[in-house]
Amino acid sequence: MPLALLALAIGAFGIGTTEFVIMGLLPQVARTFDVTVPTAGLLTTGYALGVVVGAPLLAVLGTRIPRKRMLMLLMGLFVLGNLITAAAPTFGVALAGRITASLAHGAFFGIGSIVAADLVAPQKKAGAIAMMFTGLTVANVVGVPLGTMIGQQIGWRITFLLVAALGVLGLAGIGALVPAARPHLTGSGTAGGTGAVGLRRELAAFRNVQVVLAMLMTVLGFGGVFAAITYIAPMMTDAAGYAEGSVTWLLVLFGLGMVAGNLIGGRYADRRLMPMLFVTLAGLATVLAAFSFTAHSKPLAAVTIPLIGALGFATVPPLQKRVLDQTGDAPTLASAVNIGAFNLGNALAAWLGGLVLGAGYGPTTPNWIGAALAASALALAVLSAALERRSPAAAAAERQETRTPVHAGA
Repeated sequence: MPLALLALAIGAFGIGTTEFVIMGLLPQVARTFDVTVPTAGLLTTGYALGVVVGAPLLAVLGTRIPRKRMLMLLMGLFVLGNLITAAAPTFGVALAGRITASLAHGAFFGIGSIVAADLVAPQKKAGAIAMMFTGLTVANVVGVPLGTMIGQQIGWRITFLLVAALGVLGLAGIGALVPAARPHLTGSGTAGGTGAVGLRRELAAFRNVQVVLAMLMTVLGFGGVFAAITYIAPMMTDAAGYAEGSVTWLLVLFGLGMVAGNLIGGRYADRRLMPMLFVTLAGLATVLAAFSFTAHSKPLAAVTIPLIGALGFATVPPLQKRVLDQTGDAPTLASAVNIGAFNLGNALAAWLGGLVLGAGYGPTTPNWIGAALAASALALAVLSAALERRSPAAAAAERQETRTPVHAGA
């Protein structure tokens, strides 16, 4: 694999760490700013919403700027946001820092996926995307637990300073290792037309029903994972009987599952993408349903949690590659929006899980929500494959439409 993928993975590691480490530091942050823990939780909510909003906005900018330069700008924005959070004198400033950092998230993974895929042969694209996402999954195994420990023992501000340093390392690596992008007809200025033409071509990708179906699969499939994982702490303490301190190590198991699933998904998606989605989504729905029962047993829960992480993240490289495959020469906006779709699914699943818990149902009920979401994603995958088999010529025409230049004045 090219060394440039390592630079992308380092950036992904920093982004993954800052996204999730805040969950273990909310009590410390709340004490610093004299706010309640639910109020401090806005640092998580604000980040997620920033990803959803920032992904398309900055991806539009990315259609006008060469991809390498755009990735460096995004890492610079990420560093700035974490420095603002680390130095924040008030809670409002800390929230502004979190949102600033989150704006880079979706566009970085979206544009980074395109760059990673361009670095390798066509038959290795999903594996290259998975290699970049390895940084995100490893963050859950190493970065988040280590950042949480540092924040609890030394101070949460130090954690965010160290995350900012990771961003600087990622920025330097991208600058040194990522090659200049080949000219692409997206209005970036590197070749072929104006920014308006490039943006129209990028927007045209959303008329492809396969792109829309892939994004809906992203929302529902990964949303199923977060329906369970968002409420893992009360589930494990109330249902399984684990001590609160054990939850961190259970999340490490979840992270290890994510690492394995990401690499497996990337490898097999390059061989048979849609069958890979069928297997992983069906497995995810089954395991989430089973977790409603295994969550009452310590050893069974410890086995089920990494399986959820593995099956859930095994869908990420194939779904991201699916979007790239269907958007032809105009992948930037759709790729970034698909990253935002992961966070939209997280927010939707957390909200639905909170509804059933608030209604007085048992602590394992969110698992049924997750199973239903994953099963819905599987149904969409079957529909997507059926539509492609029924009309391969129409699918090819849709992909060609995104490749055909849109003339200014047309």
